[in-house]
Amino acid sequence: MKISPMIENAPFSPEQKNWLAGFFAGLHTQIAQNSNAGEQEALLPVHVFYGTQTGNSEAVAEDICAALTTGGMAPQLASLDDIELEDFANLDHVLIVISTYGEGEMPDNAQLFWDALSATDAPRLEHMHFSVLALGDTSYDGFCEAGKQLDLRLEQLGAKRMHARFDCDVDFEETAENWTTGVLEKVSEFKGQGGVAGAVAAAPAKKAEKSKWTRKNPFEAPLSVNRLLSGEGSAKEIRHFEIDLSNDGPQYEAGDALGVIPANDPALVEAWAQKLGVSLDDQAPGFDATIGEVLGTQLEISTPSADLMRLITARAEDEHLSHIWEHGDKDTIDNFLWSKDALDLVTLYPKAEVTLEDMLSVFKPLQHRAYSISSSSKMHTDSVHLTVAAVRYDSHGRKHGGVASTFLADRVAAGQPVKVFVSPNKSFRVPTDNDVPMIMVGPGTGIAPFRAFLQERQALGAKGMNWLFFGDQHASCDFIYQDELEAMQSDGILSRLDLAFSRDQAEKIYVQTRMMEQSKDLYAALEEGGHFYVCGDASRMAKDVDQALHNVIAKEGALTEDGAREYVNRLKKEKRYLRDVY
Repeated sequence: MKISPMIENAPFSPEQKNWLAGFFAGLHTQIAQNSNAGEQEALLPVHVFYGTQTGNSEAVAEDICAALTTGGMAPQLASLDDIELEDFANLDHVLIVISTYGEGEMPDNAQLFWDALSATDAPRLEHMHFSVLALGDTSYDGFCEAGKQLDLRLEQLGAKRMHARFDCDVDFEETAENWTTGVLEKVSEFKGQGGVAGAVAAAPAKKAEKSKWTRKNPFEAPLSVNRLLSGEGSAKEIRHFEIDLSNDGPQYEAGDALGVIPANDPALVEAWAQKLGVSLDDQAPGFDATIGEVLGTQLEISTPSADLMRLITARAEDEHLSHIWEHGDKDTIDNFLWSKDALDLVTLYPKAEVTLEDMLSVFKPLQHRAYSISSSSKMHTDSVHLTVAAVRYDSHGRKHGGVASTFLADRVAAGQPVKVFVSPNKSFRVPTDNDVPMIMVGPGTGIAPFRAFLQERQALGAKGMNWLFFGDQHASCDFIYQDELEAMQSDGILSRLDLAFSRDQAEKIYVQTRMMEQSKDLYAALEEGGHFYVCGDASRMAKDVDQALHNVIAKEGALTEDGAREYVNRLKKEKRYLRDVY
């Protein structure tokens, strides 16, 4: 059986590709018969929406659109914030792919839609048939919570599931493929209805160009530069890395992230072998590799998983631990686990008596780490740059280190390969209009994408104002890329630079402090069509910056709190308030 190029390039298993080929062959035969009889019906409109923070949900949504197109249907693709609720209420066949951001929150480009859908006056949706694919990470509380809430709310409003919701962990490909296969079969049952695929102001979905370099098939790229950025006396170790992408490496754009596939610290691997009383050269039970290989490159042996907590709690015979796990809230558990890795946890409760088989069953697969790219490919055609804080600390009598950050800093020598792939983030880009202002807020390593943005605007010859708010603890040792930024100022590329070094004076000063000090000019830049960007810590900094933005708008626009909120929501709708937060 011949498989179409569309199916051949989709991320399905061989069995699924053959099934889809036969399935679509039957559909095409039926369409041809109807056409010959002069009875060809209109293509079935299927609206595919995505909510994403980093781009994964959008990529999966593009794949389902490609499969729908191959099946003779008319998919249209859009982000959830690209449709008004009154238009959404008129749709009949809806598929939603949505990730969960932070601790069970909606991603940025779905929040406004969710606010409208969850309101008490949301319209009824009895005629709608839908299905939800939820992406998440079981290591976080609120696993797939955004998808679960959306699925439940659609049901509450009377919409009917054409296919059950599937919840995906970080290894989402197989689950997404199974959901796609099931959805295609269900959608085909509605084909006789036909219709006009025009309820959403968007062009028909087209298959996006996919890189051959992926998480499952990474590119091995030599590390060419490893340079310390932070100075003597800094509380942080921030490094600049350059990775060679010549010789057919992946392509990227400013705003994308680079996935780095690390290996675990050999010292930690050896410590686990000693703790478990095993030889690293022995075969790992259930794996086609040695224990050393499995612990070194296949499993997450540092971060305690929920399964490990559950196992230790059940065996430790410790009332305090049992109380924390069974009755504690998220904050209590987080406080307990603070500074502890998995080996600390096992060592603290020797009565648990874990075995190698126990640990192999509770360790999660070792995941890549995604870093915001800090270079523009228009200026650096054969390399990609990263700005990374190496995590190191002493706790419970042992040295600890971040898995990927110390892997890059310590264990990859110059010229040695690193396994990488690009995670596109089309929702985080420089303005398409080169003449509008660009305001960037990125303290610490949050400067990474904005270094790329500045290089991008320089390469494009953009005339719009570029304004950066940057800060950290001390100007003397934490002003990373100082020479570059000052050179950009001298050359007129960086129009304004507002600095906030919190520990250089008695009163702490942060980037949001500088925003309020420059509120008049900041508001004027927004009124001129400016785009506002934030990168950095989601739990504190990004929330404080968001509040400062609301305050600036309320003050300078003479608006009420509700008025400022509407103004900010309009910025989000217009894709002029974008965040890369973690």
